[in-house]
Amino acid sequence: MLCSSVAMQMAAVAIGWQVYSIHHSAFDLGLIGLAEFAPVPLLALPAGQLADRLPRLTVVFVWGFADAAVFGLLLVVTIHGANQLWPFLALALTTGTVAAFGNPAGRSLVPELVPGELLTSALALRSVGGQISTIAGPAVGGLLFAIRPEAVYATGIVLLVTSSLLLLRMSRPKVAERAGPEPPRLESLLGGIRLIRATPILLGAITLDLFAVLFGGAVALLPLFAKSILHTGPLGLGMLRSAVAVGALIAGVRLARKPLGRNAGRTLLLVVGAFGASMIVFGLSRWFVVSAIALAVSGFADMISMNIRATAVALATPNSLRGRVNAVEGVFIGASNELGAFESGAAAALVGAVPAVVAGGALTILLALVWPKFFPALARVDKLEDLRPSPSGLGEVLPVGRAGPPAAPEPAD
Repeated sequence: MLCSSVAMQMAAVAIGWQVYSIHHSAFDLGLIGLAEFAPVPLLALPAGQLADRLPRLTVVFVWGFADAAVFGLLLVVTIHGANQLWPFLALALTTGTVAAFGNPAGRSLVPELVPGELLTSALALRSVGGQISTIAGPAVGGLLFAIRPEAVYATGIVLLVTSSLLLLRMSRPKVAERAGPEPPRLESLLGGIRLIRATPILLGAITLDLFAVLFGGAVALLPLFAKSILHTGPLGLGMLRSAVAVGALIAGVRLARKPLGRNAGRTLLLVVGAFGASMIVFGLSRWFVVSAIALAVSGFADMISMNIRATAVALATPNSLRGRVNAVEGVFIGASNELGAFESGAAAALVGAVPAVVAGGALTILLALVWPKFFPALARVDKLEDLRPSPSGLGEVLPVGRAGPPAAPEPAD
């Protein structure tokens, strides 16, 4: 994960700078996000089914080599001058297609490999590893880009191939055979949607994350802020992206050493509000240091929110449905990230970058305040460990704060 994440973060800096340099348009940055997101909702259901039917390690292995091929094409585009937008849009669409198939399997691996009682810490450790790469990747990517743009993609190819080869050393988990007859094809395909709809805690946590990042995120506009507002170069852009990861890393280390205890639902709402406030500060700042600190706070808050959501999804989902649930969740995550990038670019083009970011932060705070009225069960969540899949598979969870009978054996592929 470190190898692949570093490669993708390096490329994000290079692509952002190259795309913005073509027309100096915030809308172009948004189009890249839209192209990456477009395949996700279209392919979510078959991709989830694939992740629940094929060995998940194999799917992730192929995913790494497919991304390496995209990096090879980005290298060719860069060698030829990178002065047209359409190749970046086409390759963003390709990356989104590949990720749509790979993400459900990749995100299902940790709950499959780690016992439930260690899952919260394991997910935090995974996030720590991801944030280390998010700190190193943009900084290294900005430095390599300043030396020679082609070096970013050449290094990324090596890292992605290495990432896939390292998967061969992992032990393949032994998964029990599915108990009972296979459900009808359409019912099986829609299993993830049914589970999320039937579980208010999951639906509330996932949709809150969707709207918070959709309205409050500003990462897609960092090239604009770096170049036109903070007046820094590619290295400064890399440092701004790394600031988000520094805050997230601090939160991840804290969660890995001491997982969340009680009042998880209230904590989720609090950190979402803090995320919105940090975006307001970032949007109004004209000083590089203040902007970097605001981004670090946003990363800290987002990491805690992400850990609560990921743990809830993993504990309340049977292993036999994890691929399909993660595929549906991936649509929400993709909407908040890639579609959020398009929203940020479009809003910045219409009203200006600063008003767009400030208004988005204010909307995020408003969401945190009103969400308990829509999902009261989410606000009442105490210990995440109380969540577990129901034997019926209909998304019921143990009453928050109460002990329950041991979970029945779950059907699995």
